[in-house]
Amino acid sequence: MSPIVSPSDLKKLPTENLIILDARVGKDVQQNYLEKHIKGARFIDLDKDLAEIGPDAAFGGRHPLPTPEKFAETLSDLGIAENSHVVVYDDKNGSNAAARAWWMLRSFGFENIQVLDGGIQAAEKNAIELSSGKETFEKAPTIKKENWTLPISSLEDVENELKSNVSTVVDVRDAYRYRGESEPIDLVAGHIPGAINIPFSENLDENGFFLSPEVLKEKYSRLLENRPGNLIVHCGSGVTACHTILALAYAGLKIPNLYVGSWSEWSRREGKTIAKEV
Repeated sequence: MSPIVSPSDLKKLPTENLIILDARVGKDVQQNYLEKHIKGARFIDLDKDLAEIGPDAAFGGRHPLPTPEKFAETLSDLGIAENSHVVVYDDKNGSNAAARAWWMLRSFGFENIQVLDGGIQAAEKNAIELSSGKETFEKAPTIKKENWTLPISSLEDVENELKSNVSTVVDVRDAYRYRGESEPIDLVAGHIPGAINIPFSENLDENGFFLSPEVLKEKYSRLLENRPGNLIVHCGSGVTACHTILALAYAGLKIPNLYVGSWSEWSRREGKTIAKEV
């Protein structure tokens, strides 16, 4: 199953076992969901459901993963069962939290998990039925998982593998953040020494839809040619990095490691070198 589903194809999906998740984030997001969402969509919260925020971002970053046990409870509460077909959307071309939800569900063993191309804006333009208010649904049996199955890298992995030149580390933040011109979210501007910059926004066309699998495959094969084969992807806090991981999966390429702590952890950790290009 393709990890990306178009609005027109979403309309054609069988409704049996189909669960749609609204993964928008931002100020007043709960109210925004209640005012307007795809009919039947269930709200999933980045900070509460897709992360387990700790007391110190220097250890884990701004959006550490929850334990598999906690995520299993979230899925149960959302009525998601092992045979569910899940489609997730946000309002930022998948970069808010839709791709993070996709990564976590894939890493939880789900195969039938897709991100809606173009998000809720594309759904509206394609006359997908919207609704308002709360949605009612039943809980599902709890899925037992002990570990995330997709590859994860720690801060120490990133540091050691860059030093030994066995991994390519890709920073998917906007170029101005990578260069260290300014930093709108974290405390320090710059990037991990040795990391290269391929902004996640370059996964999209001028209309905000994912480039075709063929174009993405050619693009990343060219950009990563002659670089160390093991790939580690990071962003600010391990959320938009999943957008690039999603793009690579869509292109049929190997799913790389996710550095969950990302820049929010590295830039706060005492003693870590920070690189700039300004």
